[in-house]
Amino acid sequence: MSLSVTVFASSSSWIESDAVGQCHQVAVLDGMLHVAGMPDLHPGKGAPIGAAMLSRVLYPFLVGSDIGCGIAVFPVRLKRAVPERLAARFPDLDRAVDPAEVDEEIPAGHTESLGTVGRGNHFVELARVDAVLDHVHAERAGLTKGDLVLIVHSGSRGFGEGILRAHTAEHGAGPAADPAAYLAAHDDAVRWGSLNRRLMAARVGDAIGAEVGEAIVDECHNLVEVLDDQTYLHRKGAARGDGRDVLIAGTRGTHSFLVAAHAGAEANWSVAHGAGRKMSRADALARGKAKHTVEELRRTPVGSLVVCGDRQLLFEEAPTAYKKIERVIDDLVDFGLATPIVSTVPLVTYKTADKGRRR
Repeated sequence: MSLSVTVFASSSSWIESDAVGQCHQVAVLDGMLHVAGMPDLHPGKGAPIGAAMLSRVLYPFLVGSDIGCGIAVFPVRLKRAVPERLAARFPDLDRAVDPAEVDEEIPAGHTESLGTVGRGNHFVELARVDAVLDHVHAERAGLTKGDLVLIVHSGSRGFGEGILRAHTAEHGAGPAADPAAYLAAHDDAVRWGSLNRRLMAARVGDAIGAEVGEAIVDECHNLVEVLDDQTYLHRKGAARGDGRDVLIAGTRGTHSFLVAAHAGAEANWSVAHGAGRKMSRADALARGKAKHTVEELRRTPVGSLVVCGDRQLLFEEAPTAYKKIERVIDDLVDFGLATPIVSTVPLVTYKTADKGRRR
């Protein structure tokens, strides 16, 4: 393979030139073979977000600090789903669980921040299946219109951050000096992220009186894979698209989409992970304050409620700060990377505890 960059987005999609520029900067790193930009591509700190990068050299900074960040989807059974009542019953997911109450092995014995969601674009959302878009795949996934699901988006919290910090303290943005040692720590962080999502799902289920089933999807989008030919496939904000089901998150005020991913080599076997930001956090904060009140942002255009006690985060994560999720999904379909299965619509989205409003 030759050094190359491919961006899987139509001419009508919102892709910043800075993000494409970062893809080309990554493409000239030693050992880099191919960079695939997803339709949710946007600039990151030193490397693009929404990209899958194939290389003969392992670069920890291309995975980033939130190793193992991903999205899990759990089926939920609940007698009545009244958003106002449920929002008030969500647990405080900023408070860690007692490790003694965890009945499975905790990867690397890292007990800090267990069962917490974190900040940024992380969330826990009770949603309803709004439309079935492919009946064969939906039947396989066990989903029908009207079903409730719990969507959990979070990662390895401070665990992954510590792994990257240890690397950058010695090597900056350079390659891993000991790939095997990095991969061992990385794999622990990926497992920790999955455990963290399961713990949060169980906490929410207990709090709202719901029966939460086993995850039907649990795919991370910040990780590196070692391929058979000893090349490294880095994904930063890109989900594994090699025959898996992936939940591609919209915003707290729009649909999300479960898709059957079938991306090939040109896309580095990857698909998008969400809508992708179109505004920086600073821009979203400034523009949001000029257009919206806090109360307006706590109830979305689709009628769902947002639990968030951090006013700045409410504006930074406003739906208008993100690209249109439908455009991202259309691009994945048009480029033959995925088939939509169902769309979901949020009922309650948890960002951070709103203790002053809890009843």
